[in-house]
Amino acid sequence: MTKIAYSAESPASLKAWLESHQTANGGEALLTTRYLPKRHEEMTGGSLYWIFEHTLIGRSPLLGFIQREDGRWHIRLEPRLIPIHTRPRRAHQGWRYLDGQDAPPDLGDDEDASDVLPPRLIGELVRLGLV
Repeated sequence: MTKIAYSAESPASLKAWLESHQTANGGEALLTTRYLPKRHEEMTGGSLYWIFEHTLIGRSPLLGFIQREDGRWHIRLEPRLIPIHTRPRRAHQGWRYLDGQDAPPDLGDDEDASDVLPPRLIGELVRLGLV
């Protein structure tokens, strides 16, 4: 599943937002969505991949979904951002499914996120048709 990191100022601010939920909500980060995904059962145990500036930047393990009193749904996430090999991704509203073969791999323990191009630069390279 992919989702825009809406209102995040940077990947670091997204990480800080997620980590701020480690003690709140039973240790879960909760996102709101209008509709329950039809494939919600197979998505539980997978990941939500975050898009920032037209680039997949990281993932958060997806714990499941719970319905709110107003009929909307919470997407339950582990409150952590796992760095991945960045990959260009077009912006979209809401969430979208991401097939397993299209999911970028995590950065290894010996890899540093600073070795990866910044999301803004990747977005510009995509816009120019160079990536």
